[in-house]
This record gives sequence, structure tokens and C-alpha cells, in this order.
Amino acid sequence: MSAHTEVETPQLLHLVIGGELRHLDAPVFRDLSQVEFVGAYPNYEEAKKAWKARAQATVDNAHMRFFILHAHKMIDPRGDH
Repeated sequence: MSAHTEVETPQLLHLVIGGELRHLDAPVFRDLSQVEFVGAYPNYEEAKKAWKARAQATVDNAHMRFFILHAHKMIDPRGDH
């Protein structure tokens, strides 16, 4: 392997979304048109950083919740790719 060869790490797509919930006991958004797409990330670690930053920024609103979606599992549920 040459010094210029990069080892490609597998992409495990994760999405971070969030918004205000109707109630604290269920993940049901108050208004789907207001759900925030924080971003798409190549792995769980990067998604967790974004999730944590956004969750901390909205800590004053107890009904705000952000979630990490394991999109790679939805795209390829059998894990073939």
C-alpha cells in the first residue's frame, strides 16, 4: 500500500432530526411541518456530536427532542451493503 492510498471507511448513514413533541411520554411531533433536519452524517459518532449540540441548544424547552436515525439500517435492513 503506498503512502498516498487512502483506506476508505464504510459509510453508515445517520440522520439527525428533531422538534417539539406533543407530550413528553411519546415521540410524536407537535407539528410535522416544523420538524428540523439537522443533517446527514457518515457514522454514529459524527451524528451524536450534532445531536448533542442541537439538544443542548434547545435545553430550555422541555418538549424539544432530537433523534439519531440509523438510516443505513432503513436503506439496507439486511446489511448486504
